[in-house]
Amino acid sequence: MLPGKDPSRIVPEFGPLAGVRVLESARFVAGPWAATYLGEFGAEVIHVEGPPFEPPYADPTRTLRPVLPGGAPGESVSESWVQYSRNKLSVGLDLRNPEGRRVFLDLARRSDIWIESSRPGTYDRLGLPDSDLWKANPRLTIVHVSGYGRTGDAARLAAPSYDLTAQAYSGYLSLQGEPDPNPPMRSGTALNDTVTGLAAATAGLMGYVSAQRTGRGQAVDVAQYEVFFILLENLALDYFMRGVVRGRFGKAHARLHPYDVHRASDGWVVVAAPTPESWERLKAVIGFDDPAFDDRDYRLAHREPVDRAIAAFCSARTRDELERIAREHDVAINRVADISDLARDPHFRERGMFLEWTDPVAGPVKGAGVAPKFSETPGGVWRGAPWLGQDNRAVLEGLLGYSAERVDRLMGEGIVGERRPAGDAPRPAPFFVREGV
Repeated sequence: MLPGKDPSRIVPEFGPLAGVRVLESARFVAGPWAATYLGEFGAEVIHVEGPPFEPPYADPTRTLRPVLPGGAPGESVSESWVQYSRNKLSVGLDLRNPEGRRVFLDLARRSDIWIESSRPGTYDRLGLPDSDLWKANPRLTIVHVSGYGRTGDAARLAAPSYDLTAQAYSGYLSLQGEPDPNPPMRSGTALNDTVTGLAAATAGLMGYVSAQRTGRGQAVDVAQYEVFFILLENLALDYFMRGVVRGRFGKAHARLHPYDVHRASDGWVVVAAPTPESWERLKAVIGFDDPAFDDRDYRLAHREPVDRAIAAFCSARTRDELERIAREHDVAINRVADISDLARDPHFRERGMFLEWTDPVAGPVKGAGVAPKFSETPGGVWRGAPWLGQDNRAVLEGLLGYSAERVDRLMGEGIVGERRPAGDAPRPAPFFVREGV
């Protein structure tokens, strides 16, 4: 945890984004992850969550499986929520109520960036169009995260979108896995959601910088499928300039060789030699001396002899042995690491890529650290993911200046809500795998 420099602040002052306030009413990974990322570098993030103020929550991330046991019988919290919602403040607020919308506009007046992730038109129907947000705060940067964007084909805009549908529609999924007739292979994590979150965070900061210069806010339209599409290298150029429809190529690379996955005696490794210099070093290590294969195009067209030599070299050695040999000869061979490998890896440990913090529901937890690293204003984790409405009073009274009586009334009328963890029963001892063990 990071110590606060000013005890009167709701959020400790740290990181390169100290002083930036982010209002976030997004849900289900992509939008919330954008705000989390900003919060891990010092932004004050206020997560606004609507009713029901009890399970099943409006934000399904709170209960997305797998879940961790909490502080009382029947209390549980999603691992995804614990990892992706740390460093946030939580306000439970019903935006369907006119007074709830007035509270939201008060929050917008005091914010620099607003991030939401609904289908286009949702906030217009709620009575919170962008124009009203800018009337309240002309400098506000508004980040809309959605599956297909806010303009375009009406049927597409209205369709539901998740990480998997964005992987498919962007073209990304058509490149993953073995060739037909095998099916495409989805990413092993919600990769589109998290990459979209990074893009939305970057876009929010771009808008913020522009507003600081011009005094005018603007809206940013972040479409999940577009974020993945622009990351697909020269896929579009291949098609429009040469008529190539690139397909799946399995574990190897269509244009680089050697650039593949091979089995060691105790697991899997990758072997990469995409440049002439790296090929010279690799062939010396594996004892491959046919000069015909020094020609890149010939090597691409005649992969089998090289693959056979690499496979024989790798299968006779452990991953540790292969990595040691590779380092000695400046060759790119690396194990395919799973989380049990990483938990014991000294490089991960030295760079602080595992952190321990306290979640208000699950108790002590250990998860991924913060990256990238800043030399003067590092990011960090100052609190766990909040329970719903945990910061209602701190935000409404402390930030907005509402009286305690007004907050009491808002809560009594169900406009502002909370869901406290049930009791303070002893939590089960956490299962922490220590690095180096």
